[in-house]
Amino acid sequence: MTLLDFRLTETHAIPLDGLAQHVGATPLIPLRRLTSNLSPRVKVFAKAEWFNPGGSVKDRPALNIIQNAILDGDLGDGKRLLDSTSGNMGISYATFGAALGIPVTLTLPANASPERISILRTLGAELILTDALEGSDGAMLVARELAEKRPDLWYANQYDNPANWQAHYLSTAPEIVQQTNGQITHFVAGLGTSGTFTGTSRYLNELLPQVKTIAFQPNAPFHGLEGLKHMPSAILPGIYDPTLAGNPLEVQTEAAHKMIGRLAREEGLFAGISSAAAAVAALQVASELDEGVVVAIFPDAGYKYLSDKSLWEG
Repeated sequence: MTLLDFRLTETHAIPLDGLAQHVGATPLIPLRRLTSNLSPRVKVFAKAEWFNPGGSVKDRPALNIIQNAILDGDLGDGKRLLDSTSGNMGISYATFGAALGIPVTLTLPANASPERISILRTLGAELILTDALEGSDGAMLVARELAEKRPDLWYANQYDNPANWQAHYLSTAPEIVQQTNGQITHFVAGLGTSGTFTGTSRYLNELLPQVKTIAFQPNAPFHGLEGLKHMPSAILPGIYDPTLAGNPLEVQTEAAHKMIGRLAREEGLFAGISSAAAAVAALQVASELDEGVVVAIFPDAGYKYLSDKSLWEG
C-alpha cells in the first residue's frame, strides 16, 4: 500500500503510474547478528526507507506536501517549490518535482555531502548554499527570507507543515503494524523535523496504546549525525510534539559512526549515518527487554556519504 492510496480524490493531482506509485511499502529487515547477545524473545527490525524511489524516508512527507499543495492550488501558475533541507528532503522534492514538472528551489548548508549536492543539481533543483556553521537552522532562516522576497516561490516549510507528520500517520505507521502483525512493542525514530516520530507515534498511540514510542537525538549541539537535530539547542519545528517525545535518548556521533561498519559487515546493510544512529538507539532499548518487538526507522543508505572517508576506513 502506498501513500497515494490514502490520498485518492475524484481529481487525481498526481499521476498514479509514475514514481509516486512506489513510495512506501518499504521492507522491514530483522537485525540478527547484532542482536545475538539479546534474549531470544527480543526481535529488532529496521524499516529500510532507502527503498523509496528518492532513496530516503523523506519521499513520504515530500510527496504528501506536494500532493496537498497541488490540491490546494499552491503550486499552480508556474510557482516554484521552496524549502530548506540538509539533503534528503531536497532530493525527494527534486525527484518528484522533475517527474511532475514542478520547479524546485532549495536552501541547504554548504557542507552538505558532495554526493547530495551533485544529485540535487542533476535533478535540476536551484540550489542556494548557506553558511555551513549555521547548519539546518541557518538554511531554514534563509528560506524564510527568500519566501518574503520572491513571489515566484511557494514555501513548503517542512518543519511546520502538518502534511509532514501526516504522511507517516497515513503510511509509515500502518505499514509497521501490518508488517509486524500488530506485535510491535517499541518504536524508535530520530528527531530532525520530527515528522517521522510524531506521525508514526500518534497512529500507534491511537491503535496500539501499549506500544512504547521512543525518540532519539544527538547528545550535543555540535554533532556529526546529519539530518538529526539536538532539540534543546535548535529552532524547534512547529510540528514537534514534546509530549510525545518525552525525554529522548541521546546518541553519540562516535557510536553511530562505529555502527555504520557493524551494520555493513554483520548485517549486510550499507546504512547512512542517521540509520546507524537509529540502530544504536534501538539496540539500547532492546538490551533492556526480556521480550518484545522493536522497530526502528532507518532513513537512508550510505551511498550519499561515500566522500566522507572517516566513515568507511578502519
